[in-house]
Amino acid sequence: MLDVRRLRVLQHLATYGTVAATAEILHLTAPAVSQQLAVLEREAGVPVVEKSGRTLRLTPAGELLVAHAEVILGDLAAAESDLRALKGGHHGLIRVAAFASAARTLLPTVYRLLAEHEDTRDEDTRARTLTVQLVEQEPDPAMESLKKREVDVVLAHSYSVLPRNFPGNSRQDVLMEDPVLLCLSAARAERLELAPGQPADLARLSDEAWLTPGPETSCFQMIQRTCGAAGFVPDIRVRSSDFSVLVALVAADAGIALAPRLAIPEQEGISVHPLLVPVTRTVFTVIRTGTARRPDVHLLSTLLRQAADLASP
Repeated sequence: MLDVRRLRVLQHLATYGTVAATAEILHLTAPAVSQQLAVLEREAGVPVVEKSGRTLRLTPAGELLVAHAEVILGDLAAAESDLRALKGGHHGLIRVAAFASAARTLLPTVYRLLAEHEDTRDEDTRARTLTVQLVEQEPDPAMESLKKREVDVVLAHSYSVLPRNFPGNSRQDVLMEDPVLLCLSAARAERLELAPGQPADLARLSDEAWLTPGPETSCFQMIQRTCGAAGFVPDIRVRSSDFSVLVALVAADAGIALAPRLAIPEQEGISVHPLLVPVTRTVFTVIRTGTARRPDVHLLSTLLRQAADLASP
């Protein structure tokens, strides 16, 4: 019979890549990890790892076991959460990684809804509700944090012109569709004869100065692809990953910008337009397979959906 503890060792090896890193994260010695893997192979009856140079890699049987281990370990975590919930409604701590505009627009609503949820609880259990721990991370590093079990829920996004790969053994649920909009000063919109709310043809803007996030961001890649589809390479004058900086400069007529609606802060003096050829950003929650039944994950997912509904136009 397979031992869950040894499946956990194999799962961590798949995540962290080396015996040394696996031993460190599990507070074991490297020989102890190797011994657990050897016993797991005897239990499985087939090799689960093989040498690749100076490291180990999973065999096809090992990859199969890791896929099952994700579900098994997720079910165990759900069972533990269910038991905690029965002991007076305690939901514990849930760790969330979110990109900046979701952290700014959705998570404050989640905290308010959570406070309202708290107010409806019985006085004796009010101190034992869900605690949300938030870290701001772009989707790629956030997904790595999810794989390493450093966070429980990730808020990620994918552009219609820039699909995203999600990690194996994860579940994605769509929260909302966030349109990409053109931002320019009211004076520039008047010069370009763009009426308020009129869809913008980017092909007409090839000679304009552009303000974009840094090249390390997926938004920058989205702008490159969107402008490329319109037949030009944008003339970038300013790069800043802070959308409030970009929009303030747009208001000062320093140039034009593309940004998802959620990322655009309120700013006087700007004109915002949908695109003639629409581009959208889909916002997802991403969790590890098997954790959806956890009461804390279920509650947070419900609150995030409510926050997304409130944020949608």
